[in-house]
Amino acid sequence: QVQLVESGGDLVQPGGSLSLSCAASGFTFSTYAMFWFRQAPGKERELFAAITTDGGRTRYADSVKGRFTISRDNAKNTVYLQMNSLKSEDTAVYYCKANWGPYDYWGQGTQVTVSS
Repeated sequence: QVQLVESGGDLVQPGGSLSLSCAASGFTFSTYAMFWFRQAPGKERELFAAITTDGGRTRYADSVKGRFTISRDNAKNTVYLQMNSLKSEDTAVYYCKANWGPYDYWGQGTQVTVSS
């Protein structure tokens, strides 16, 4: 059974940091590109970070570039998101996605709230 389970969401103050994890099971993780999306209330889901199968290349949306870092550990079947200098506009539900060809798998999401 394919599963992606995000964890690490929390309430954090502006300027703070948070680390998310997404643990994968039920498929060959190392062959899938991984992505982080987020969806704020009333807004469309936004793709903001991506990483290749071997972790050698990453890409970021301008909204998070320089503040967020995506990484992966294929031995642990896990993708990570380190978020620094958090802003109120980063408040959203954060989702990870795995992709290989026509196959997409999604996690259930984890809530990140940035507020004082």
